[in-house]
Formats: sequence, C-alpha cells, structure tokens
Amino acid sequence: MYKVNIGTKEFAVEYDAIRQKVNGKPFHLDMISFGEGRFHLINGTKTYTAEVMEADPVSKSFTLRVNNAVVTLNVRDKYDDLLKEMGIDVAAGKKVNEMKAPMPGLVLNVLVADGQQVSKGDAVLVLEAMKMENIIKAPADGVVKKVAVQKGDKVEKNQVMISMG
Repeated sequence: MYKVNIGTKEFAVEYDAIRQKVNGKPFHLDMISFGEGRFHLINGTKTYTAEVMEADPVSKSFTLRVNNAVVTLNVRDKYDDLLKEMGIDVAAGKKVNEMKAPMPGLVLNVLVADGQQVSKGDAVLVLEAMKMENIIKAPADGVVKKVAVQKGDKVEKNQVMISMG
C-alpha cells in the first residue's frame, strides 16, 4: 500500500495487477500515453489530461498538470514510514557534486553565484525545454562551487550546469 499526499489530503492507494483501490474503494483507471510524460485518463465518466512537469524519484515527489491545474504528489510506502518512525531520513545524507541538465534546453536565468549557500529545494536556474520553463532546484543543501553555464547558453542532456561542494 502507498500513501499519496496531494496538498493536505492523504489517500491510501493499493495497486497491483489484480486490484486497484483508493481509500478502500475499488478504483479503475484507463490510461493512454500520448507523448513523453503526457497522459489521457478516464475514470468512469470523467476524463483528465495529465502532464508530468517534475519528477523526483529520490524524494518520491511529483508535480503534475491535470486539466490545467498544477498538483504536487508525495508518495510514501511502508518502508518510508518505518524509516521516518526510526528517525532516519533517506535523502538527508545525500551528497551532490554536480547538477546536470535533465534535458536539452536553453538557460533562461541563473539564480545563484559561485560560493553561494543553497538549501534543498532552492531554485538555482531556469531552463527552457520543449517550450516550457523549468525551474531547476537544488537537490540537497550545499555550496555552489562553480556555475558552468550562463544566461543564453544552450545545454545538452546530462551537461554539468553547476558544481557543488
């Protein structure tokens, strides 16, 4: 079972090959992908268009645009709850040395400078890709060693944009 938080609401989701339940009630969802990270969903008589805007598999956090409304999902399983109960945060010890471009794009704005202290979740730069502005956030606390790109630069996927120390 997973626990999915959307804003202040929490849902208990059971999902396997045989059954799907949300908060103990049977749930059936038809889904068709029509591009990378883009889906058309049907639940009963309701239809939805969903687009994955951001996905952080480490923190299990996802930002989606559903019918033009932006929602953030945070997903936990029993192991996440157990680790939290034990006082262990999986991402707390994460060390980041480099921030790489998640996709090819154009650097619209650099929001940090060499030597600047950043906290996890701080916006560090804005990258335009596929006609969308993507705010790139610091994945962990640290200090910016070197900003390797500047406004107007074109970057390729996995190109180092910022070195952290």
